[in-house]
Amino acid sequence: MMIKPFLGTWNLVSSENFDEYMKELGVNFATRNVAGLVKMSVRISVNGETVTIRTESSFTDTEISFILGQEFDETTADNRKVKSIIILDSDTMIHVQKWLGKETTIKRKIVAGKMVVECTMNNIVSTRIYEKA
Repeated sequence: MMIKPFLGTWNLVSSENFDEYMKELGVNFATRNVAGLVKMSVRISVNGETVTIRTESSFTDTEISFILGQEFDETTADNRKVKSIIILDSDTMIHVQKWLGKETTIKRKIVAGKMVVECTMNNIVSTRIYEKA
């Protein structure tokens, strides 16, 4: 299964341009301020066909469960109600969220043992790097 390299617990070690990305999403200043400071970890697991991504931080915890390639409803950490679909394209997990005529893409890729997460909204790109716990 191609999802295998993603499985496990990952801790955020660096984040670039995340405030600009959140601003582009429409996240308010107070939430951005807190979100920019918290240490977070992401746990990715699989049970049969169902993949679960659980994000934990001192600010908020979120969890999504989905089957690759099937659209699902998601409530994001900043409380957006979105339609999401996640696919695996060779070694990249591509997560597309759509709401109110807007769209953002989150690409997760394993590079040299680290999980590199690239969040894109319009022309704003944020890169966040996680290390295996």
